[in-house]
Amino acid sequence: MGTDGEGIGHVATEDGRSIAVFVKDAVMGDTIRAAITKVKKQYVYARLVEVIKPSPYRVEPKCPVARPCGGCTLQHVSYEKQLDYKWNKVKNCLSRIGGIEHPEDLMEPIIGMENPWNYRNKAQFPVGRDKEGKVVTGFYAGRTHTIIDTPHCDIQAEGNDTIIKCVRDFLQEYNISTYDEETHTGLMRHILTRVGFTTGEIMVCLIINGTKLPHADVLVERLRQIDGMTSISININQDKTNRILGDTCKTLWGQDYITDYIGDVKYQISPLSFYQVNPVQTKKLYDKALEYADLQGGETVWDLYCGIGTISLFLSKKAAKVYGVEIVPQAIADAKVNAQINGIENVQFFVGKAEEVLPAEYKEHGVYADVIVVDPPRKGCDETLLQTIADMQPKRMVYVSCDPATLARDVKRMGELGYQVEKVAVVDQFCQGGHVETVVLMSKKDT
Repeated sequence: MGTDGEGIGHVATEDGRSIAVFVKDAVMGDTIRAAITKVKKQYVYARLVEVIKPSPYRVEPKCPVARPCGGCTLQHVSYEKQLDYKWNKVKNCLSRIGGIEHPEDLMEPIIGMENPWNYRNKAQFPVGRDKEGKVVTGFYAGRTHTIIDTPHCDIQAEGNDTIIKCVRDFLQEYNISTYDEETHTGLMRHILTRVGFTTGEIMVCLIINGTKLPHADVLVERLRQIDGMTSISININQDKTNRILGDTCKTLWGQDYITDYIGDVKYQISPLSFYQVNPVQTKKLYDKALEYADLQGGETVWDLYCGIGTISLFLSKKAAKVYGVEIVPQAIADAKVNAQINGIENVQFFVGKAEEVLPAEYKEHGVYADVIVVDPPRKGCDETLLQTIADMQPKRMVYVSCDPATLARDVKRMGELGYQVEKVAVVDQFCQGGHVETVVLMSKKDT
């Protein structure tokens, strides 16, 4: 199976070569009939036409639109095999890209979920209309912006169905226009929902191509009747872009945020906040990062790409001082509030790019770190940042990653700079999908 969960088979060519065939929805062990859709020099893409003999790992998807929908790419694979696939994906990246011999010797068993359903605390539903003019909401088909109408989703928080039906009915009843990407016309673009799994608080944010939602008072009154409703807002996005959220939010009713807990740390979450989508697994992920940091109470820690301070505040309980760095000003504002509401005073936050803030602080003020934690976006860490980390010579580096390929690339670079991998933990944060979270502990080779 490939990096996105697609099946990989091989077909013999007339000149005796073996060509790899990438087939979405095929499972390792399937015997299938496929139709070629795109031909490259060394490989081809194909679509699944028929399963002749199913793999022992193939299961019936729980969702009737799992195959066309781009939200879940592995529902047709047994959960045990999903976990096996993700663990091996990390192992193969560390070996092939990271240059680590026998990475499996450093890897712990994958941390999965007892119930890999209804785990997402955040959903973003695009809104459109079908050929008959009826409002549709759901998720995009894979690699397209065609909306698969989805009144129910098995990986989203329970209760989203009621919210989405309420908004759909309102849009239909009051004939509110829906956004058309090609013409950049229409008002309603997306519906964003967030749920506090611990608190039960619910947020609804309506992303619009305008500055005002007609009859908003009617919709607010209806949404208020839903148990747990805490925050109702609009987000203004008038740009011709694929980016879902604009920079401006206006609260229509309730608070500007909801609250939730990871462990015993409380967080305020606004529509623009980055917050892990799987709170059950996030606790396990952060526990593992804290374990790898091995804090004894006197350490100085830098948390790079800190978001709203989720990991920073977790680490602060066992460190002398934590410094967090994040490029998004709103996230840092949230981080400071989160520190305040938890009564945490040994943290300090910086707004800016990690690859600019840390080198500047190191060169100009001589800052140091006993432990550095990084949790970068998919593109991984900047080379300047990695060099600065090596120059600062922390005892340990904890790398939290959502992309095994860029993780492996950065691990290889840190190896060249004097750090070696000690432990690897794989966490299934995105059940039924192909993505995976990884925590890696690196230490100075001379220690």
